[in-house]
Amino acid sequence: MTAAGRLLGVAVALALAAYLVGRDGGQTGELVVHEWGTFTSVAGSDGSAVPWAPLSGTPDLPCFVNQLSRQNSKLAPGFVRMETPVIYFYSARPLVASVQVRFPEGWVTEWFPQAARVKPQRPKPGMLSQFGGGLIGWDNIQVNSSRVDSSGASSSKDASLPSSTGPSRYYAARNTDSAIIATGSDNEKFLFYRGVGNFRVPVEPRLDQAGKMEIRNRGSDTIPMAVVFENRKGKIGYRFVHSIPATAEVNLPELTGSLVELQRLLVESLVEFGLYRKEAAAMLDTWKDSWFDEGTRVFYIAPRKMVDSVLPLVVTPHAATLSRVFVGRVEVQAPWTQQAIAAALENGDVDTLARFDRFLDPFLAQLGFMEPARWSQAAERYVNEAHVRMARSRASESCVR
Repeated sequence: MTAAGRLLGVAVALALAAYLVGRDGGQTGELVVHEWGTFTSVAGSDGSAVPWAPLSGTPDLPCFVNQLSRQNSKLAPGFVRMETPVIYFYSARPLVASVQVRFPEGWVTEWFPQAARVKPQRPKPGMLSQFGGGLIGWDNIQVNSSRVDSSGASSSKDASLPSSTGPSRYYAARNTDSAIIATGSDNEKFLFYRGVGNFRVPVEPRLDQAGKMEIRNRGSDTIPMAVVFENRKGKIGYRFVHSIPATAEVNLPELTGSLVELQRLLVESLVEFGLYRKEAAAMLDTWKDSWFDEGTRVFYIAPRKMVDSVLPLVVTPHAATLSRVFVGRVEVQAPWTQQAIAAALENGDVDTLARFDRFLDPFLAQLGFMEPARWSQAAERYVNEAHVRMARSRASESCVR
């Protein structure tokens, strides 16, 4: 073979290798681990995170998901809801793995499959305001092969995955080419966990009356990307901001945006930061009914160093590639939101109050100018009944039946 022929052969081999590595789960023998999740917080009038009840809200998980005892923690105040981290595995050959995630400033509250270790297992009343020391670990994870064939279809063998009859956003995360995993009698396409914590989020968005937003980065690492989003009665707007080392000032977006285009741009961004395309689409599909509903909020890509600090992760055997892409979500009470809530309280517009769901309480706390004496009877009854429902749920499962 001539030198030119050898060079051509090397080039073809390199191109083929690059093609295989670039496909969803198409790696050639090495373990690849990808994770995505969400950190949700609520901003006060100065932009800093305020305490709320992160475990409140409408149940959205099937009942086969394991849960930390809620008897003493349902109404406990915290700053961050860590929502739906999922960990995917890709391997060209079967292997046995273990995973441990520590949560130094929080607790793990839901998980599947069953874990070998969860701390704390049963919170005590005195721990309610002291979220911390959390940990979850899975041992003896049987990872099946997950090579992608030439047609783009996953060759992972089907297994009996758990299901339920009620609707749940849990299932969207399965729409990837990740390997089927098994621990004990549980089968799934990922490791799933959620939690609540009191760590400090880096993004502090503050609005002024002129409609400008100042996004302050209180962390030590540059915020790679943020999106200012608004939905007012179905009309949406958004602005992307890239690389925020300290502060960025942004005009609120005009409400002329396309939700389809925004979702496309978000998928492209998630892929850019390390997810496979199907994983990014699964993340958007999981949260499309919550991220884009009425309100004002900031989404941001959490710096990788922050993720590793908040959630130290150890995977054994060592993964050749380990991607962790977390999206921060900060709910903001804009002036128009404040006016809408105040009017709803006076007029008894419970439909408007219901739209704010789990964020209504922290928003009400910011309405210092409006005493409950000015609330209508219907509004007062709605808020009181919502609190009663939350209190009753402490002793019951928070899942979809």
